Amino acid sequence: MSNNQTNSWGMAAELLEESKSPFLRGIKKTTLVDYVRKYAYKHGEFTLSSGQTTQHYVNMKPIILTGTGLGLISEMILELIDTHCVAGLTLGADPLVSGVAMKGGFAGLIIRKEPKGHGTQSQIEGPLPPLGTKVTVLEDVSTTGESALKAVKVLRDNDFVVDTVVSVLDREGGAKQLMEDNGIKLLSLCYLSEII
Repeated sequence: MSNNQTNSWGMAAELLEESKSPFLRGIKKTTLVDYVRKYAYKHGEFTLSSGQTTQHYVNMKPIILTGTGLGLISEMILELIDTHCVAGLTLGADPLVSGVAMKGGFAGLIIRKEPKGHGTQSQIEGPLPPLGTKVTVLEDVSTTGESALKAVKVLRDNDFVVDTVVSVLDREGGAKQLMEDNGIKLLSLCYLSEII
């Protein structure tokens, strides 16, 4: 690893230990946008899980499956939320839920796409908080918002309160409007228009 690479990763780790000042929030966002451009963004012809085609593909897993990337994103999410429980639809949200729960010192829940076909047949995995607890849903990339809304509906159907979804990257493909139509605030760490 070159000195520049070592210094970049060292700087990102150091930022995670700093205070939550507006200046440092700006630095964290700049760092995240740089990471997305370098490690997550691809230009070409792609079909998204929503079925839409695009020239701009973002796969956050190369970032959220590293300690530095997940640490940075978890810190940024914690600055936005006011709950003590986070949840997300498997698979994209799994690292986010774990990272935020670990860094925040509270519970995380994983929502299965379908109920388990055996055992307890649960669709929610993790230490269940009391009914009525406010839960924030996390998502790696939002396009239409359907995946996050599925997690919200499962949680609401199980008597949890969900009024906020936090997405690492909003592709600006209608998710914000879908969330608003369902009484949910969508907060995003960055936007596709900031990447391309």
